[in-house]
Amino acid sequence: MNEIRSVERASRLSRRFEQVRANGRGALVTFITAGDPNPSASADLLQRLPAAGADIVEVGMPFSDPMADGPSIQAASQRALASGMTLARTLAMVSDFRANDSDTPLVLMGYFNPIYRYGPTRFVEDALSAGVDGLIIVDLPPEEDQELCHPALTAGLHWIRLVTPTTDEDRMNTVLKNTSGFVYYVSIAGITGTRAAATDTIESATKRIREKTSLPIAVGFGIRTRAQVGEIIQVADAAVVGSALVDRIADGIAEQHTDDVIVESVTNLVSDLAKGLAVG
Repeated sequence: MNEIRSVERASRLSRRFEQVRANGRGALVTFITAGDPNPSASADLLQRLPAAGADIVEVGMPFSDPMADGPSIQAASQRALASGMTLARTLAMVSDFRANDSDTPLVLMGYFNPIYRYGPTRFVEDALSAGVDGLIIVDLPPEEDQELCHPALTAGLHWIRLVTPTTDEDRMNTVLKNTSGFVYYVSIAGITGTRAAATDTIESATKRIREKTSLPIAVGFGIRTRAQVGEIIQVADAAVVGSALVDRIADGIAEQHTDDVIVESVTNLVSDLAKGLAVG
């Protein structure tokens, strides 16, 4: 398999990591599901995340069977689908966001089935047009790079891959071959939102990854507090928080809060998490 390099068009990610390093801190990557709790509130939340402290935003593309996600994000996908969210509406939401924010890197995360139905070629074109910077497609392994990875990289979208605690040396070489933007280290062997790994274990893993690549390393799965963010960015370049934000949305729905109150609650949490980003 030939190695494919992304073009410089998708450079917001590299610029953002350079900026946070220059400021002596790590990056906060936040995840929300497009359309959760509903399309309007989700769009409002997306617009407000950067000002709250998110350096990079991952937007989940709702899917009925998100196999790598725990109960919280599964529920978020179900709420989004029930509210009428589609892949086309997700891209439209990104486009609206980009009209007001030309700097914040935005990554779409999800599964191949909705993209396959949408049409991979059309999807790559529309994602670029909307202002997407990169893709994390959980269920497309390197053996399937021709399906979407190669077209995405060639067009100018970063292709961000997951490395897990069970990824051995040979497999890591394969996984990193066409990875760009950053490496997403999954800190636990399991699904999202269930538990957290020990910092020393994560440090050992990030050292192993750094021996293979110069790309920034973002650590996710199980990070929920400012203190955990602070621990992670001492050994990695970024901390990824998803389930904690999605749970805040679910709590607001359960308590029958208005959309404005839910959005404010989530952004307040992001602001608190961002206070843990100083390095050293």
